[in-house]
Amino acid sequence: MSAHVPIPTLRALVSVWAALIVLTGTTVGVSFLELGEWNVVVALLIALFKASLVAWVFMGIRHSNAMTRLFCVAGLVWLCIMMFITFSDYTTRGWTYQAQPWSHPKAGGSH
Repeated sequence: MSAHVPIPTLRALVSVWAALIVLTGTTVGVSFLELGEWNVVVALLIALFKASLVAWVFMGIRHSNAMTRLFCVAGLVWLCIMMFITFSDYTTRGWTYQAQPWSHPKAGGSH
């Protein structure tokens, strides 16, 4: 006995493809804006939305059982935990750049 797996319609596939193209263009457009630290946040939000579209439609998460959805959510929670740990490490370090002697060519001389 085989389980019936719904196949997305051509209209749904083309719509998601068009949305992905538009969102990619939006990512490129936002990269030219001066948003400061928010550039990364906006880019990650757009990427999250694009990944959600791919998982929901192309990977068929919307038609899967509760256990599969639970593991997808658990993976996203784990990703958020790892990003939080990385961000907390990054923000608590004292970053002072000191140029190393070998990074500058000697004045007046050739190598």
